[in-house]
Amino acid sequence: MIYKLLHAVCPRALASLPSRLIRYIYSRWIRYEFQACGVGCYFGGFSMLLGAKHIRLGSRLYIGKDVVWEVYDKFHQQSFTPSLTFGDGSSFGDGGHISCINRVTIGNGVRIGRKVFITDNSHGASERVLLDTPANQRPLVSKGPVIIQDCAWIGEMACIMPGVTIGQGAIVGANAVVTHDVPPYTLVAGNPARIFKNLAENE
Repeated sequence: MIYKLLHAVCPRALASLPSRLIRYIYSRWIRYEFQACGVGCYFGGFSMLLGAKHIRLGSRLYIGKDVVWEVYDKFHQQSFTPSLTFGDGSSFGDGGHISCINRVTIGNGVRIGRKVFITDNSHGASERVLLDTPANQRPLVSKGPVIIQDCAWIGEMACIMPGVTIGQGAIVGANAVVTHDVPPYTLVAGNPARIFKNLAENE
């Protein structure tokens, strides 16, 4: 009787109850995989999670579904000391991908759209001696950490490349490829990304 009443009042909510319950249980379980994880975090589900022991998460995070996080402390004969950290109240959209061998730091209140790629490394350099080696067998090289400061907003399908710092309150447009630092409170877009607007001038 209660089920029929609930179904009549809110059929969609009731229909989604099993999946919501599964996601709740998953979110409670997966948090123990990480080096640290704050309270109130939601996880939609990882397609791949490597090196969770090097990941520190703040509180009240939203991590979408089909996410890939690869944090390598070893790759073939190489060894690394990687660190991936999220601040509080940030979100990471569905289908996003992070690759880390050095350091990726994401601040508080950062919004990252769907299918965003963030990496602090690449498979080798463009040296002629490496070009005849299969790409996935080339050594991993990092040009520096990736830092995304508080309250930045990264649009869908953007790519954040190694050695980049995105300043506080900055906005990165959809599909942008960020290869250089983004100053705080600026809007960047394009491939390669360039500054289109200084948002601080609106004050």
